[in-house]
Amino acid sequence: MDWVCVAAGLAAGLWGIVVLLPWQPWRNREVLEPAAPEEVDHRDLTVLIPARNEAGVIATTLGALADQAPGIRVVVVDDCSSDGTADVACRVSGLTLRLVPGKPLPPGWSGKLWALEQGLKRVETDKVLLLDADIELRPGMLAALLRHMEAHRLDLVSIMARLRTRGFWETLLMPAFVYFFKLLYPFALANDPRLPRFAAAAGGCILVRTEVLRRCQAFVSLRDALIDDCTLAARVKRQGRRTWIGLSHGVVSHRGYDDLKPIWDMVARTAYTQLRYQPGLLLLCTVLVGLMFWGPVLGWLTPRAEWLGAAAWSLMGLTYWPTLRFYRLSALWIAALPLVGTLYLAMTWDSAWRYWQGQRSAWKGRVYAR
Repeated sequence: MDWVCVAAGLAAGLWGIVVLLPWQPWRNREVLEPAAPEEVDHRDLTVLIPARNEAGVIATTLGALADQAPGIRVVVVDDCSSDGTADVACRVSGLTLRLVPGKPLPPGWSGKLWALEQGLKRVETDKVLLLDADIELRPGMLAALLRHMEAHRLDLVSIMARLRTRGFWETLLMPAFVYFFKLLYPFALANDPRLPRFAAAAGGCILVRTEVLRRCQAFVSLRDALIDDCTLAARVKRQGRRTWIGLSHGVVSHRGYDDLKPIWDMVARTAYTQLRYQPGLLLLCTVLVGLMFWGPVLGWLTPRAEWLGAAAWSLMGLTYWPTLRFYRLSALWIAALPLVGTLYLAMTWDSAWRYWQGQRSAWKGRVYAR
């Protein structure tokens, strides 16, 4: 059918554009792996960890820090936890730990940023590592972060953690989360100091100079931001400072998503925010996802359009393969991309629906109204 040929041809053309973009967002060129194990000079570093109901993972996070840098300063802000997070944190030895009992969330703040604001007031060192409570730094990673910042004269270094891929849903959707993030926020552009309008960071692991945070009035100026990591990077970069974001096998998230619902809620929390709450952008996203992920399928299954479908499939798979290789997964997962794209589109529509119903976001028992 002619319309199928057109759809498959457009899909092939769009994927071809993605492949040929000069900054090649689908490639994994920005990677920082752990350094050889060595003694870490952490005298000018404080690790700041916001923690809300993280009793199941925070011991692993703190233990990894103690192993790499015995005696390192760590500020843990217990954000009104109800599961004994503070008690678990205090039982970890080998740290200079300061536990800050979090105050109730004031109006106009997101929970994580309010916790970080309280913790930042206790930081007295030149550098601060903003670390999520579920993020483990593998041996040598702390040294690699500090060395990379100094060697390249950076003011902010961020690593997108390696997400867990144990069950079916995690393996299907979590590598794709990184893949789509890199398409939306190309690392090469974000790392270019000549492009102040392009900025990105991954909130799970951000090493930043304390002075820079205070100059941009973090976290007060970001207090209601839902995509707080990229917003922070943008503020830092607009000051004329240098930022860098990359991937690593040495920064590992232990956050588990055992079925579809928690992944769905995690994406729906900010998906419509990514589109700036614009219905027009939501419709454009719907058309592009439908065309780019289902055009190859229709072409493949339709006589006279097979070669267009095959070309679109090949180009689509070429862009996803580096992510699968980074996660050490089979190339056969490329076949699931149409399903993956559809699920992420459905999560985005659900995010929009929640917004239209008056809920801007919801996370860890807190609901943020429009």
